[in-house]
Formats: sequence, C-alpha cells, structure tokens
Amino acid sequence: MLSHVLDAVRAACERGILKGGCAIIAAEDPESRALVEKAGIEPVLNDAPSQGLSRSLQLGLAALERRKPGEPDAGAALVFLADQPLVRLGVVEALVAAWRVEDAGIFRPRYEARPDTPGHPVLLNRSIWHLAHQLDGDHGFAGLANLDSVRVVTLDVAGDNPDIDTPADLQALEELTR
Repeated sequence: MLSHVLDAVRAACERGILKGGCAIIAAEDPESRALVEKAGIEPVLNDAPSQGLSRSLQLGLAALERRKPGEPDAGAALVFLADQPLVRLGVVEALVAAWRVEDAGIFRPRYEARPDTPGHPVLLNRSIWHLAHQLDGDHGFAGLANLDSVRVVTLDVAGDNPDIDTPADLQALEELTR
C-alpha cells in the first residue's frame, strides 16, 4: 500500500504540483525506509509511533520547517496516509489549486463514495502548523477544524480513497480494484 501512495507523491513532484516532501516511518521499519528512499523522498524516522498520528504530523511539519539554506519555505503541507492507497493525482491537483486561491487553514477532499467520512490527503496551510503542538494520540488536525480560527475548505470529488485498517478492508479494496 505504501508503494502506491509514494508513487502518487512522486508523480505529483514530477508534474511540479509538489516540491518534494518527507515520509514519516517507524524507526524500526527498514522495509518502509527502503521504499521511501527508493522513491526519492526524505525518510523521517518516528521513534515513538505508538504515540499515534499526532506524533507523525509533528515530526513531518518540523522536518518541512527545517529546509536547507536557499530552499524556499513550504507554504503548505499535504498529508498522505499510507493506508489509503487509492489517492489520485487529480485530487492532489484540486487541493493545491484551491489552496492557491482560498484563504483557509485546512483543505480536504470529500469522496463521493463516502460523503460522511473526512477524506485524504489533507492540505495544511503553513499558517496553522503551529497548532500541531496541541495534537495528541491518534488525532490529526480534524479536531482543530472546529476552532473559529481555522477555516476548512472541503472539495467534493468523485470516487473513493478507502482507509485500509483490517484484512476485511484489504479484501474489499482488492475486490474494488479488480
């Protein structure tokens, strides 16, 4: 599944939609690290993955803030989840296009197949990165979306990008993609 997401990120970089990035992987997962490095994406090792999604977000945003001299600052971060392998380049393009014209903190897709489920990837405007320190456990920025200071733009998109958490989810994905 990770390979599919990395392929989408690499394709977005090749088309100039993204300007690089990083992948947060468990420190004790050499197979994932090898996949990330092969894709040409910077691996960031998470020494405490049991702390949940919040830890990965904090590490990723910190890595993006530590740019090399001469590199432009990232204006936003796109957060992809490795267990959502059906991400499409068109969705990434739509999120970035919306970010370029809208003044909001969070941009997220709403997939036609799951209109009641928040979709991914999620684009986080740099203006809200400082809120990452408020996150804990397996919670991302969605919990902060209710703050008056964080405007959320939801883009309706066709299709689906299911979350694969169980063997049954994987089986359903395999049936969907046949």
